[in-house]
Amino acid sequence: MADLEEIASRTGAGIALAYRSGEANPIEVVECLLGRIDKARGDNVFIAVTAERARREAEDSQRRYRAGRPLSALDGVPVGWKDIIDIAGTPTTAGSRVLGDGPVKTKDLRLAANAASFGMVTLGKLNMTEFAYSALGLNPHHGTPVNPNGGSVPHVPGGSSSGCGAAVAARLLPCAIGSDTGGSVRIPASYNGVVGYKPSQGRIDTTGLVALARSYDTVGPLARSVEDCILLDRALRGAVSAESLRADLTALTLLVPTNLVTVDLEDAVAANFERSLAALAAAGVTIRREKVDALDGVVEMTARHGTLTAAEAYFEFSALIDGDRVGEIDRRVVRRIMDGKTMTAYDLLSIQRGRQRLKADLARQMGDALLAWPTTPITAPDVASVAASDETFHRVNLLTLRNTMAGNILDHCGVALPNGRNGEGMPTSLLVSAGHGDDERLLAAAIEIERVVAAEADG
Repeated sequence: MADLEEIASRTGAGIALAYRSGEANPIEVVECLLGRIDKARGDNVFIAVTAERARREAEDSQRRYRAGRPLSALDGVPVGWKDIIDIAGTPTTAGSRVLGDGPVKTKDLRLAANAASFGMVTLGKLNMTEFAYSALGLNPHHGTPVNPNGGSVPHVPGGSSSGCGAAVAARLLPCAIGSDTGGSVRIPASYNGVVGYKPSQGRIDTTGLVALARSYDTVGPLARSVEDCILLDRALRGAVSAESLRADLTALTLLVPTNLVTVDLEDAVAANFERSLAALAAAGVTIRREKVDALDGVVEMTARHGTLTAAEAYFEFSALIDGDRVGEIDRRVVRRIMDGKTMTAYDLLSIQRGRQRLKADLARQMGDALLAWPTTPITAPDVASVAASDETFHRVNLLTLRNTMAGNILDHCGVALPNGRNGEGMPTSLLVSAGHGDDERLLAAAIEIERVVAAEADG
């Protein structure tokens, strides 16, 4: 007899395989996961559960499997959506009280509609940092999602796609769709011990998304495998064919910076990173360690001029930030948005032009190499320590963002891969990145890197 609990805990591709083999069906898996979600109501992971829709979509999927005509390799696979993505029948709150009384949406955002056309089953909307503007994942309105790692001490789930990372790690869903403006897919992937893929900016249509900074906003999946991320990327784009091919690791070079992103690391992060690199080198990967001046250039530019994220966030939310309801918004989010209010046209142009120069400099240095460094320099801190004071919150938030934010500024695509744990059981993560538009090569390499790194971490 099939173990339904085990089947529902597999990757999305693994669940779909169970459907095709007759080991389970979409209705059974959806009911199993809805039961888990109901039991985890106090974990603050979901903002809205779309049980009626999920059951209807699961029934439709089961009919297709019985007829031998599934719509895709993800037909019947459950998925959840960060609450900046419109899903028909629910409001889109962006994790905020002030947007919570907005209208119920009448149709799915295009990327969600694409996933539905592939037969995926929507289970609901996932919690997040308010307005998607924090790397730690705390939310004073809907509660902070519980990171399922770390035992009895609550640790932050990472943000801003906090509910996405927690849902996948807690086996409430096999996959979830978040957004990434400064690390908001890759950070919760790191802190929860799952895979996160940030695509190149513009690869997946974000039209209609609740924007934070349109120059950097991307949408990407969190899942239990790179294979799932590849399949989800295709579904979100509505692509009819796969383009990624498995890479030859013996022909791969990884450029490892010796500055910024690999210094001042937590001991376990550093140890697991070096172990991953050693395993990859043993598998035939060439490792180049070099100082990357573009990374220092990002730090210097940010210190001098601020960030495009802050400037664009103020543009998007100025009516709320300068309005009567500002007191209902997380004060830590308000503080970050207000940084953009004082920026000048000179600052903005300096960042825009400096960004292009740094991108070109790094592209020349990379050549055909991919970049590799720890996704986050630390593991998920405990909630109490970062909530103790606003100054501590902002210091840890910036540290959490340090390694991923560079990728957004330098216009990279990236895949975060779990690569071990620290002594408290908190996950560490390896980030592999490529230049803008090089997603297919990145994903092809990542699926092979995942195999080597996972075997080493399990060993």
